[in-house]
Amino acid sequence: MKQFTNYLSAFFLAFTLIAVAGCAGSRTKEATGEYLDDTAITTKVKAAIVDEPTLSAAEINVETFKGVVQLSGFVSQRADIRRATAVARSVEGVKSVKNDLRVK
Repeated sequence: MKQFTNYLSAFFLAFTLIAVAGCAGSRTKEATGEYLDDTAITTKVKAAIVDEPTLSAAEINVETFKGVVQLSGFVSQRADIRRATAVARSVEGVKSVKNDLRVK
């Protein structure tokens, strides 16, 4: 019976280590905490774009990966591209902005 208990304990220890390792991030995969942080950053950037009267939030897509915000979509003039970049950079937690916006 003691041997069975030892095997059971080893199994649960191995399972716990694998589960914790599965939550770790890598260069191409976010950790759970990073994912939640990026979700919050994306929400804040979208809200900031909505609050900017010169930008059309419906045509600007926002994605975040490890603090790097990517803007894509369409705007009506070049000045809007610069303004959207400035708005995104002003949000706390944003490390950098990749701008793939295009003028219609």
